[in-house]
Amino acid sequence: MTDHKTGTHEEWLAARLDLLDAEKELTRRSDELARRRQELPWVRVDKEYPFETDEGPASLEDLFAGSSQLLVYHFMFGPDYEAGCLSCSAIADGFDGSVVHLAHHDVTLCAVSRAPLAKLRAYKKRMGWKFPWASSYGSDFNYDFGVAHTEQEWRAGAVTYNYRENRDFRLPSGELGVQLTEFASTVGTDWDTYRREGPGMSAFVREDGVVYHTYSAYERGIDGLWGMYQWLDRAPLGRNETGMWWRRHDEYDKQ
Repeated sequence: MTDHKTGTHEEWLAARLDLLDAEKELTRRSDELARRRQELPWVRVDKEYPFETDEGPASLEDLFAGSSQLLVYHFMFGPDYEAGCLSCSAIADGFDGSVVHLAHHDVTLCAVSRAPLAKLRAYKKRMGWKFPWASSYGSDFNYDFGVAHTEQEWRAGAVTYNYRENRDFRLPSGELGVQLTEFASTVGTDWDTYRREGPGMSAFVREDGVVYHTYSAYERGIDGLWGMYQWLDRAPLGRNETGMWWRRHDEYDKQ
């Protein structure tokens, strides 16, 4: 017998209509936040960033692939990783379905990682993905846009991520430390190496031959890109998670 509250259809409908009002308010608030994102001042990008792509060497402007808008997903895949981050992989599973629609709305979606292109190609083939994925290996791009930090920065005791300075980065003791060590092991490295990368997304626009940076988001700011959680938030038991339950989509049968 369930411990969850039960009731009649009439009781459910009354509660559902009350929730609908709250959902509509959230939607209106979300629309307002989207408007404020679009009103942020644009910052001209004059620095040259070299990338390697399946089509050959590329600049940031080349990543637009003919569109006037570029959305970059900062995929955690460092040069010393043997595989892409589990969470980024789960997020990226939803990209292919969106790329074609965005391309027909003057928006290019591209992932960027610091790993060499050969590693990205091999992992992309394993995952069965088709979306554009560029290597920024040897470039300052990930550092300048807040998703990569050097070993020296970590040793100095403070790095800036998600617009905040973070100071205590020792591996926690106890269960959390075990979980983080396990998380790092899923990409074939240790915690000190794993933590040099971070997830995020950045938006750019190209106008009159000039590229501008318009927006970036990190941490929970990219929750909306993680499609499976949007579904779980509507499931009867919600996220209902303890620890790191998800896997790469080709690993679930290997448990």
